[in-house]
Amino acid sequence: MPFPITFKSIALLLTPKRLAILEAILIGLVAALAAVLLKQSIHWLGGWRLKEALALPTWLLIPTVGLVGGLLVGLLVERAAPEASGSGVPQVKAALAYVPIALNLRVAVVKLVSTTLALGSGFALGREGPTIQIGAALAAQLSRWLPASPEHQRQLIAAGAAAGLAASFDAPIAGVMFVIEELLQDFSNLTLGTAILASFIGGVTSRVLAGPNLHLGVNPLSYQTSFSLAEIPFFLVLGLLAGVLSTLFNHGILYSIRWCRQTLRVSLMWRIGLAGLVSGTAIALLPVPFRDSYALEVFLTSSQTDWRMVAFAFVVQFGLTMIACGVEVPGGLFVPSMILGASLGHLVGMAEQVFLGGEPVIYALTGMGAFLGASARVPITAIVIVFEITTNFSLVLPLMISSVTAYLVAERLFPGSIYTHLLDLKGIRIEPAVVQDGLWARLTAADVMQQKVETLSSQMMLDDVMQAFARSHHRGFPVVDDSRLVGIVTLTDLDKVAQRQLPGTASLKDIMTPQPITVSPPDTLSHVLYLLSRYKLSRLPVTDHRKLVGIITRSDILQVESDQLRGGSDHLGPRVEPSYVVYQTRAPATGRGRLLLPLSNPQTANRMLKLAFAIAQERQYEVECLQVIPVPRHASPAEVTVNTTLSRRLLRQAVRQGNAKRILVHTQIRAAQSTDQAILDTISDRHIDLLLMGWKGSTSTPGRIFGDVVDTMIRQASCDVVLVKLGETAGRLSPIVAAAPSDHGQHVMGWNRWLLPIAGGPNSQHALKLLPALVTLSQNPEIRLCQVFHPSDDAQSQLLLEEDASFLRQRLQTSVITLPVCANSVSDAVIDMAQNDQCDVIVVGASREGLLQQAIQGNIPETITRHCDCTVILVRKAIVSGS
Repeated sequence: MPFPITFKSIALLLTPKRLAILEAILIGLVAALAAVLLKQSIHWLGGWRLKEALALPTWLLIPTVGLVGGLLVGLLVERAAPEASGSGVPQVKAALAYVPIALNLRVAVVKLVSTTLALGSGFALGREGPTIQIGAALAAQLSRWLPASPEHQRQLIAAGAAAGLAASFDAPIAGVMFVIEELLQDFSNLTLGTAILASFIGGVTSRVLAGPNLHLGVNPLSYQTSFSLAEIPFFLVLGLLAGVLSTLFNHGILYSIRWCRQTLRVSLMWRIGLAGLVSGTAIALLPVPFRDSYALEVFLTSSQTDWRMVAFAFVVQFGLTMIACGVEVPGGLFVPSMILGASLGHLVGMAEQVFLGGEPVIYALTGMGAFLGASARVPITAIVIVFEITTNFSLVLPLMISSVTAYLVAERLFPGSIYTHLLDLKGIRIEPAVVQDGLWARLTAADVMQQKVETLSSQMMLDDVMQAFARSHHRGFPVVDDSRLVGIVTLTDLDKVAQRQLPGTASLKDIMTPQPITVSPPDTLSHVLYLLSRYKLSRLPVTDHRKLVGIITRSDILQVESDQLRGGSDHLGPRVEPSYVVYQTRAPATGRGRLLLPLSNPQTANRMLKLAFAIAQERQYEVECLQVIPVPRHASPAEVTVNTTLSRRLLRQAVRQGNAKRILVHTQIRAAQSTDQAILDTISDRHIDLLLMGWKGSTSTPGRIFGDVVDTMIRQASCDVVLVKLGETAGRLSPIVAAAPSDHGQHVMGWNRWLLPIAGGPNSQHALKLLPALVTLSQNPEIRLCQVFHPSDDAQSQLLLEEDASFLRQRLQTSVITLPVCANSVSDAVIDMAQNDQCDVIVVGASREGLLQQAIQGNIPETITRHCDCTVILVRKAIVSGS
């Protein structure tokens, strides 16, 4: 595509600050164009529907349009972009919290088209939430075309969301406030500057292209209202009622979504189509103002309205919104909240009019802000939106009184915004304590860099350079002469030798990259990330006036992030020293491979040993048992004195059990500042082929997914990794030291019913090949192979399922049950099967990225482990060596 390539070439010529300004302007323009297109499309389709309803039978046309529009919306969202369902604000909030969720051009286009069809067909929702997601998605796509650091990408997405809301309401200030108040909680200069500029450009562009946004249907300057101090108690009452009813509104939305998911066992297309039919039928029976959301706002903010009609409008809008939200129709919650607030405010205003003779309109406008602010937990944004719509300064004080009161009441009754709770329904929980931006800005290159750097000389012969690469696991080296950095060489540069047919006697300076990109020790980690992403690098030399003082790789940054998630700044600073072997025993090395088993808990060691011996016996492996003794970070593992009495007792028992099964067992005890470092050192020193670890199934450490050590092993261990969460009965078994000497049989685990979900990937097949060794622990194994198909998957081939079942039948000489299942959620389907069939063990295969990303989103395997009491075994294939 020449378009992104052109942008990329322009970006490389600009300074970061000028590039940020250009990006903000582009985001504002594109978000405004999308908002105007959405607004005009909805206006045209909705106008056609209302016009035809006057000529054709209303009872037939409006329900039919609702049904057809709903079917088209559901089909489009289900097939093209499931992320485009619902409001869109929760998805943006998740993306800004670094949750891996799709936010790109495809999502923006699907959201625009589906929202147009939904709102034009008569669903009682608004367009403001979708414009926020559309603007954010377009900004996210731009951030991919223009390489940026994660922090900068986050700022661009926030700017796109601000521009989308500003263009929708013609309210640039409200766009910025919503980003700060709900999405980011970030007041940094760059974030504010980018969001303000994009929001301003979006609001101005929308005004120029579409004219003034007469959100209330008339000239907003006509609302010249005033109030007296005697009315303050009524505004307090309005705030109290708005807080209570907005809480009921939020509960209703969440309940309707849960109810529809549990009750309507059909595809999304039919759910939204059915909701469109029900909504259309209801609207066809109502008066004309109820057929369009914006017409209803005008009706509620006029002074000539009967109180019975206002109360009826509140009930109708509440019910229609529940129907639309329950099936997750693409549409926003701003307009429904404002309509409900206007109805409530008008009723309070009518009551006040009886006592003081005031004007109900001011209460209707105030109620709009109070209800919206309480529901979304954005009181300042709500105040600014209503003020920018009406440009009436007299409304500011009533808005502040009612909105703040409503916010405090709602937060007391049901903490958290509706968008946070919608994310909870998707299994996404955002921890506010983990703020990555502060970490990237606080740390410098000096905090992260490796000070001991392997370097090469520019005068080295190419044959020597190739030997250096062969001896090292590094994929690149800095080139240094007289302590001065003169270049860098990577494996890619070595390809030049063959391409240019250089002789082996040529020197390194002939192929190295001279004047490489570098950073200085004071540079922030955010700047380091920006350079790595912008220039597609895997390492950056750190120099001080051309003198090489260190190097930073992507792995170093991942380690810093891991340390931060582990518990904060206490783990940052000096690097962990290598672990130190304080005791070891060696058996003859005659096996085909080596299995590492860290032993830490005597209560579960017996079971873990039986698992290790079963795998070792089947694969003819040796077993390496490891005990880690933690030492303080300020102490050197090689110098500290440790007591190994209990550890040696545990390891001797492991050796005895191994001898009884004729399995070679090596043992070692390491003193280490961190357990994960000791395990990684052992994997490297002892050439481990498979790591078998116990896992408690949950973690209390903020930001961690599986736990400190387990997370690190998933990311960094180069060998096969097998994680075992023992079932509830496993923790109540006798410890290893109490095991009976005769307890050497394999059929003692009580695991008879096995469940293995397959997906066809390499890790799933790896788990399948491990199963024959594991089922030797069963006396009468019953194996169930399941494959979960999505309802939208037309080609539901069971060929892989039957092939895998045939493989197991031949290897195990036992029956294997195949279970093809059709479900929207893999994790829910696996959990249901495990519980219904009372399975003893679930074996899941997943990659290191799959394990972490799926767990973050509340999917496999973390959800399976959390909801199943049985044993869960997670299998990850060895990492292919890379950078």
